[in-house]
Amino acid sequence: MIVLGIETSCDETGVALYDSKAGLRSHALFSQVEIHAEYGGVVPEIASRDHVRKLLPLINQCLEEAGLTRTDIDAVAYTAGPGLIGALLVGTAIGRSIAMALDRPAIAVHHMEGHLLAPMLEAEPPTVPFVALLVSGGHTLLIEVRAVGEYKILGETLDDAAGEAFDKTAKLLGLGYPGGPALAKLAEEGDAERFSFPRPMTNRPGLDFSFSGLKTHTRNLWTNGEQDEITQADIAAGFQKAVVDTLLIKCRRAMQHTRAQQLVVAGGVGANLALRKTLQQAGHQYGWKVAYPRLEFCTDNGAMIAFAGCQRLMAGQHTGPVLKAFARWPLDQLPPLQNKRAPA
Repeated sequence: MIVLGIETSCDETGVALYDSKAGLRSHALFSQVEIHAEYGGVVPEIASRDHVRKLLPLINQCLEEAGLTRTDIDAVAYTAGPGLIGALLVGTAIGRSIAMALDRPAIAVHHMEGHLLAPMLEAEPPTVPFVALLVSGGHTLLIEVRAVGEYKILGETLDDAAGEAFDKTAKLLGLGYPGGPALAKLAEEGDAERFSFPRPMTNRPGLDFSFSGLKTHTRNLWTNGEQDEITQADIAAGFQKAVVDTLLIKCRRAMQHTRAQQLVVAGGVGANLALRKTLQQAGHQYGWKVAYPRLEFCTDNGAMIAFAGCQRLMAGQHTGPVLKAFARWPLDQLPPLQNKRAPA
């Protein structure tokens, strides 16, 4: 089965062709970072319009690179949520239209399930059961994965997601957009021990997260202190270490709670090298296996949607012809793979 995957949940247009027997055949991605940079963040209307412009050329590019034609497509998978509703509707409408024109089945894919399964695109994929840490600009989740399609949310953020906190702190420090990578780069030059930062919600039981207080603490340090380059780097380093330490503490609790032996880290913040290094060291210390997708599949991409969609299509699930997108869509509401019903 060759599945066309379409991802348009936010500001990246992703397309891929996944073969259930041969694996990933091709993938292409267009990032809108430069388009939104002058506004300091994603403008939903601009994002939607650019998906309209880029999606069909990227599909044609993937087909050409894979040596395939549209008639070779056996099914279509598209991100239906969660995300920016206008952007989602672009991928939903084009994905459903291609499926209807070719008389092929289509499946609405949950964006976070795509991220969660992205490490399975690697040569040595993780095996279930495992605990997944999904960290991105819009989500911070700890999930117990008992099987593909069987998820239990262990903890989630009560306010800002980790990636959102990175972006807002970077903006506060005058680092521009996109802020997360810029802050991580600056943190390499700073002294993480110069200032004291809290590790939010780690002094109480539970697996939920909160990063708004850490963001406020950072603002107070910056606005009430010296605003020179050294201080800027030291604050960036201290902030990053506080976020990474918080994620580590919660991951360790989740691993102890579930008695899992494997931790999967995915989502845009999963590309953060400090987080990867810290969790890898923890894995060696505590006897976990730690798995990540390759860096290009940490950000939003079509490959993860094609793969996730393929798993559900092969289980007999598909989505009806009604066009629906979901700005919010709880991950634990997804049907298990043995249940052949999907959102209509």
